[in-house]
Amino acid sequence: MIHATEVIGADTYDSLGNFVGRVKEIFVEPADQPNRISRLLLGRGQYRPLVARHDQISTVEPGRVRLTTDESALELYHPNEAWLAVQKDLLDQQIIDTNGRKVVRVNDIDLADQRTNGNTELRITQVDVGLAGAVRRLLQGVVPPMAIRRLQEKLPPRTIRWEFVNLIESDPLRRVKLRMSSDKLAQLHPADLAEIMEELSPAERQGIIDSLDEETAAEAIAELDKRLQTQVLEKLQPEKAANILAEMSPDEAADLIASLPPDTSKEVMNEMEHREATEVEALMKYGENTAGGMMNTEMVVVGEDATRGEVVDFIRFNEISPDQLDNVVLINRDSVLSGTVPIARLLLASAEQRLDEIKFEPLLSVRGDADQKQVFELFDKYNLRSLAVVDEASRPIGAITVDDVVSRMHARM
Repeated sequence: MIHATEVIGADTYDSLGNFVGRVKEIFVEPADQPNRISRLLLGRGQYRPLVARHDQISTVEPGRVRLTTDESALELYHPNEAWLAVQKDLLDQQIIDTNGRKVVRVNDIDLADQRTNGNTELRITQVDVGLAGAVRRLLQGVVPPMAIRRLQEKLPPRTIRWEFVNLIESDPLRRVKLRMSSDKLAQLHPADLAEIMEELSPAERQGIIDSLDEETAAEAIAELDKRLQTQVLEKLQPEKAANILAEMSPDEAADLIASLPPDTSKEVMNEMEHREATEVEALMKYGENTAGGMMNTEMVVVGEDATRGEVVDFIRFNEISPDQLDNVVLINRDSVLSGTVPIARLLLASAEQRLDEIKFEPLLSVRGDADQKQVFELFDKYNLRSLAVVDEASRPIGAITVDDVVSRMHARM
């Protein structure tokens, strides 16, 4: 194994033993092979730098590179945005460790040297984020490489495998050129992704959001604190913001739109589909500290005489989100709330059992204009997971979940 800091600055000689230049940068071409060092940039003082391809490298040792060809076969350097520059883009830069779910700073890069068809290929195996890598960078060019190696043997290693590394690039165009994927980020829990984003600069945070699909972006934004939520949405194009908000529950979307400046809020609402915009507008009429301001309009509502088997089929057919399944809301023939059935009772009932036979007692609900204090008291007294919200005619218009209550109480602390 060799380290990037031992290659950068290395004296480079051609096949005849003539000095060619010093390695100023090493490049990866992600579109070709994402972990192979594809080129070495050789500085030559006042002359234009040259580039040695991966198949022109004979041997690599700390501080010394030997080529398989003479200098005349090397190409002149031309900048290419599709190349990832290890020193510029990685060393001393922040990356996301998708395995450890955190932001770390790269001190060095570990490279495996493999003999292939008479030449040596260098491949990135892991990034060094520990003290050993920091010492190598600090002493690079000051202390001989082998002396640094003896010193680092006494230091504990701290590395991240290359497959768990997600680069941070705020420029969306360069992300495309570098073929940078957000698949690893999309696999993280939204709370972990939000925590990572909070450690980044505004530009880096925006770059992450731009790289995610709308559903993942919505889940991550929902986990950010209110201030950062507003910052992120304000910098998005109205159409992009509307598409992300469409992936959120109506109550979350309403809260976020209400936090935007009036002009921005109007632009985003104009980009939303009519049904979604109508739901959000209805929720925004309620005060922030009311039951209506806390509720979600997405819920499962069925007739009180429905059987357990019919309701399960309905849930499956409509692919109801698990987030809506704390309680099933029951209504009578006049569409008035007649009860709720906790999902646990639904699962334990027989297929033929009517839901009004297993509903929760007593019948509990709040009006949309009820103060949030009343909501907190009901959840505490009856140990609820969900509470129905009704209009002036006692017709269900939404539901408040225990997650909504916990989030609201946490915000008050």
